[in-house]
Amino acid sequence: MLQTIEVHIDAKGHIHTTEPLPPSFQGRALLTLLEPINHDAVLLSEQALATDWLKPEEEAAWAHLQSDK
Repeated sequence: MLQTIEVHIDAKGHIHTTEPLPPSFQGRALLTLLEPINHDAVLLSEQALATDWLKPEEEAAWAHLQSDK
């Protein structure tokens, strides 16, 4: 069975798992390198998207997913 786990790579290139591997695991693995998170871009996007998120028609479109309604 294929399983994906999260790892962190430190400044020296050492790989650290964020959770323990199953004790009996032996075999091969593939590592996919992801782009670092750009927190500045995330913060800028939030402000730009908020204008759409806060429109009444958006609230109405997603109302069925809110548990308090």
